[in-house]
Amino acid sequence: MPIAITRDVSPRIAECELTHMAREPINLEIARQEHRAYEACLTRLGCTLHRLPAEPELPDSVFVEDTALVFDEVAVITRPGAPSRRPETESIATVLSQYRPLVHLTAPSRLDGGDVLTVGRHVYVGRSTRSNDEAVVQLRALLAPFDYTVVAVPVQGILHLKSAVGLVAPGTLLLNRSCVDPRCFGEVAIIDVDPAEPTAACALAIDGTVIFPAIYPRTRERLESAGLSVTTVPLTELAKAEAGVTCCSLIVGS
Repeated sequence: MPIAITRDVSPRIAECELTHMAREPINLEIARQEHRAYEACLTRLGCTLHRLPAEPELPDSVFVEDTALVFDEVAVITRPGAPSRRPETESIATVLSQYRPLVHLTAPSRLDGGDVLTVGRHVYVGRSTRSNDEAVVQLRALLAPFDYTVVAVPVQGILHLKSAVGLVAPGTLLLNRSCVDPRCFGEVAIIDVDPAEPTAACALAIDGTVIFPAIYPRTRERLESAGLSVTTVPLTELAKAEAGVTCCSLIVGS
């Protein structure tokens, strides 16, 4: 069974880092309810949860995806692009060391895990405002012994690469063409987000089911029309922190 590492919502989430969105009030209790519903969905789909307590002094710490990259052979501890988020990695490294050998990105690299999409042996790294070329160079060196290809992908107008593209099935991507060029990913099938839902590309595939935000019904219809099984989760308050459904977990394959 895969393990899903999660962390409770910080009471200071309203102070989260924002790049492309205007700040709105975040209802803490609703955000916590959404996070519990997300964890329950992961459990229903066969994941074993490894829950971490909230970090009260780290507003963005519920978004554990940005702190590490998990591969079959190794886990890479990142160096998040926002300096306020770098203390989040210490506790995640402690947990991941139970499951994988660890390697670390170092200064002057900057990398959020949300900028990394793995498709087979290809690792695509978004060149967003949070991740830089030095991270691509370091990641390429760290993963070379395991035969991964690391490719930089330009991203525009959105926080992370996985805000613009999601792996919804083997060889199939959900994508917003205005933010990322589909030609970057080679020979794959593309499902376009609905034009009315430009932020709907982030999706999490677990054991043949796509976890998807309930706030994007038109794009959900496109996924289902393509023959995919979709289960929705609430994402209103967490979305105000520029979150998607991949952000709140680190999936460690069995």
